[in-house]
Amino acid sequence: MQDLKILQQQIERELDQLQVSHSPDSLYEPIRYFLSIGGKRIRPILVLLATRLFGNKREDVINQALAVELFHNFTLVHDDIMDNAPLRRGIQTIHEKWNPSQAILSGDVLMIVAYQYLMRTHAQYYEALMTSFNKMAIEVCEGQQMDMDFENRSDVSIPEYIEMIRLKTSVLLGCALEIGAIISDASEADKKNIYDFGVNIGLAFQIQDDILDVYADADKFGKQVGGDIISNKKTWLYLTARRQANETQQAVFEAQMNNDRHPEKVQIIRDLYDDLQVRQSAEAEMRGYYEQAMEHLKSISVDTADKRELIVLADYLMGREV
Repeated sequence: MQDLKILQQQIERELDQLQVSHSPDSLYEPIRYFLSIGGKRIRPILVLLATRLFGNKREDVINQALAVELFHNFTLVHDDIMDNAPLRRGIQTIHEKWNPSQAILSGDVLMIVAYQYLMRTHAQYYEALMTSFNKMAIEVCEGQQMDMDFENRSDVSIPEYIEMIRLKTSVLLGCALEIGAIISDASEADKKNIYDFGVNIGLAFQIQDDILDVYADADKFGKQVGGDIISNKKTWLYLTARRQANETQQAVFEAQMNNDRHPEKVQIIRDLYDDLQVRQSAEAEMRGYYEQAMEHLKSISVDTADKRELIVLADYLMGREV
């Protein structure tokens, strides 16, 4: 997807030139470090693609695209602290390289700078942008808290899990697209459909991530295969398997909860998933959200040809190899 690479390069150039202070260096060096470790930059690209979709030719939206990416990175910095994660994209996390206090402050600055970039537009868009962005920011925090609460619960339902990933992951994709629609003066109906397109793609993407964590090729996945199983994470696959398991299978699940022989644990749980056919169920669930996303995109009142870039991006996101 050549156009995606061009947009990624554009975002990287803008991040390299980011206007943040340099003093005290102990506050801003971690920010420069974290932004330099890369990423797909999908969220800011969604802002740019939404403006293209609605034919915006007069309003520069790069600042709002950067706002979305900066906010996303703020959430990653704080998530890493809460998860005590040593690595992010294979690189040492801020709280490990420096300390948790510096990481908290640097993350806070990222969030504040995100708002500064968000508001670099005409005054007529301020209220709508702030309403959309603030709603998303609160929901992301709600989703993160739900995810942490789930660690200590044995009664998490699949609808609760879907709501958690909607809040923690999907609403940011929807907001990125909605921001592009707002600045492009799209109709209320089109703004809602582009937002719902993003949310449903986000749900499909996260369920796919659950599948990949168990079944991906380790050389291509970029992180430890089976990590969710090792940490007893309540993913879509796990919750579905526990709901469908018979008494004997439930006993196996319980016996593996504290198994510290990780390769053995991953293999045993994966075998249970295979017996219960939860991978196939998860793939069907993922396709369902993808199809819902396409229905919302179809409902947007622009020519079908103009939707091609978003369709290609959605297919790219869904095309990660297992």
